[in-house]
Amino acid sequence: MRLLIEHALSFLPLKPVSVETPQGTIYDGKRLSGKRITGVSILRAGETMEQALTAVCKDIRLGKILIQTNHDTGEPELHYLRLPKEISEDYVILMDSTVSTGAAALMAVRVLLDHDVAEDKIFLLSLLMAEMGVHSVAYAFPKVRIITTAVDKEVNDQFHIIPGIGNFGDRYFGTDAPSDVCESDEGMDF
Repeated sequence: MRLLIEHALSFLPLKPVSVETPQGTIYDGKRLSGKRITGVSILRAGETMEQALTAVCKDIRLGKILIQTNHDTGEPELHYLRLPKEISEDYVILMDSTVSTGAAALMAVRVLLDHDVAEDKIFLLSLLMAEMGVHSVAYAFPKVRIITTAVDKEVNDQFHIIPGIGNFGDRYFGTDAPSDVCESDEGMDF
């Protein structure tokens, strides 16, 4: 994940800067040509990328967005939002480990735009995306930069990426997804 974060940072606009080292020599380097960078996780799988981001950018501000799909309508719903103050001038690294249809990513980008973040200052980072998700986001928001490690072609009828990597949040945090097997008490011995 750290390589993905570092690669994404290479797309940020930089300006040359010279600093004097403790040994008295001058070092010519680069500095962000903007106000600051903010990381925003799409919960829960996006949180898996936070550790890599904070390892690279020590003083980064973090925000969180919880978007879940309504199983009756199939539409994404915003359930939780916590963004740092004055985010409108920041470059935002929007993190979601897997993007299948792109519905949650589309809503998250819309939320950032509603908070006056410029579209061209949003970087969507994902470990794995389905083609459908890439196309959805790129068509709706052509200035958002999409950075991923891989793209799989298919999404199944449950909107999981095929072949995919399963529920990445559950895998990373060591939790199990809710099972459909235990929906009733039939056959349960107490």
